[in-house]
Amino acid sequence: MTEHVTHVTHPLVQHKLSIMRDKSTPTAVFRQLLREISHLLAYEVTRDLPMTTKCIETPIQEMDAPMLAGRKLALISILRAGNGLLDGMLDLIPSARVGFIGLYRDEETMEPVQYYFKAPERIRDRMVITVDPMLATGNSSVAAIDLLKKAGAKDLRFLCLLAAPEGIARMKEAHPDVPIVTAAIDEGLNEKSYIVPGLGDAGDRMFGTK
Repeated sequence: MTEHVTHVTHPLVQHKLSIMRDKSTPTAVFRQLLREISHLLAYEVTRDLPMTTKCIETPIQEMDAPMLAGRKLALISILRAGNGLLDGMLDLIPSARVGFIGLYRDEETMEPVQYYFKAPERIRDRMVITVDPMLATGNSSVAAIDLLKKAGAKDLRFLCLLAAPEGIARMKEAHPDVPIVTAAIDEGLNEKSYIVPGLGDAGDRMFGTK
């Protein structure tokens, strides 16, 4: 994966995302669609996982079969909304190691405040995929990647549902080596730094809170 941003335009992704954007979509449906979209985005973000071969025996004959190589990859959820993408990705990659980064946005400064960090062991030897539905200002995402790099991570990717141009630019400036995979690149941010047209607060819509 060499491009800084991969925009996944698959029809199923875009259709499900449109339903999620609709403010009348119920919490349970929103949560289920987020899980389904994460399956499709996981396919894109993992397309260049390292491979090897293993000799197996089919019912017909032996063959050198393609298998994943190296250490199990790591999925890092930016709490709390990242868990919606995390759950779906674990459906497809159940052996992945999981970590969590707790960040919240100070509503006055718009800067991220860290309250939790737990990463899998030997993270430097793993492909690390950080997940968060929204890439808005990019401040929280940059802070999360900063923490992971300090912990030793070298092979990093960032997966989100929606991205604003401002957030993409911030990530590219701070971490040009970290590719971004997203389902949509929206118009920009409003005066409260929410993505426009967006879908509201992903965490609130996923968990039914305000």
